[in-house]
Amino acid sequence: MADLSNQAFEPPPTGDSRLLAGREFWRQFAAHRGAVLAGGLFLLLVLVALCAPLLAPHSPIEQFRDSIKTPPAWLDGGHWRFVLGTDEAGRDILSRLIYGARVSFSIGLVSVLLALIPGIALGLVASFFPGLVDTAIMRVMDVLLALPSLLLAVAIVAVLGPGLTNTMFAIAITALPGYVRLSRASALGELQKDYVSASRVAGAGTLRLMVSQVLPNCTAPLIVQATLGFSSAILDAAALGFLGLGVQPPHAEWGAMLASARDYLDSAWWIVTMPGAAILVTVLAINVFGDGLRDALDPKLKRIR
Repeated sequence: MADLSNQAFEPPPTGDSRLLAGREFWRQFAAHRGAVLAGGLFLLLVLVALCAPLLAPHSPIEQFRDSIKTPPAWLDGGHWRFVLGTDEAGRDILSRLIYGARVSFSIGLVSVLLALIPGIALGLVASFFPGLVDTAIMRVMDVLLALPSLLLAVAIVAVLGPGLTNTMFAIAITALPGYVRLSRASALGELQKDYVSASRVAGAGTLRLMVSQVLPNCTAPLIVQATLGFSSAILDAAALGFLGLGVQPPHAEWGAMLASARDYLDSAWWIVTMPGAAILVTVLAINVFGDGLRDALDPKLKRIR
């Protein structure tokens, strides 16, 4: 027992060790060149969304009645006043895409946080209290996982009502079981290690073990899951918007833009193509970026290059 108590707490990492860890992370991440490019593209999209009022050439809800369904500037009939053309109501598509990025990224960030924080808490509680508490939490998560995520989100929004806030809550609830299961599995793996036994012998309480000992060693898979969950949230928000249950007018949102443009696929293909391309590029960039994070943060999942 004496030996364990002497090993209860390792010395805190020094500045040099943190610097070496950061360099090693960057070396592993930079080896995935696609992830570096995707991360740069994602950062650029975030900056564009943040600077939407400065970058958008027009208001996203302003209608130009003399320029309805104007094609993009490089096509016959188009002009550079509307670079990507206008929609069926004469609104500038580029401006709506820029403001739509703001809405989509806000939904992704808030819904991930709403699922991540309680998911970590429930997962840690389930791992530290096996038996009735663990069983109760995991059976509820199993029920949520048994339902298709989009169907569950539609049902939640149908009960709460369509809108931006309710869309965030619906997406967070559908993503919650993944974070609970991941945090519980990671914590159970850490509880088998010697440093946890040493900390308990040294007198560390349950809350301290959760927050200061176990949780920091579970962050790598949770960061990767949150990154990939961000792209899933954007897709779910677009799906709800397409069904008319997500963000409501006059807000510009990519899924709602697709829904309103589906009747013009033959006569004005750019109205459908532009928001669809925005969703495709954004989700692809986030997924490739998350793939690189996974390789860099989790040695067990590193690729053989």
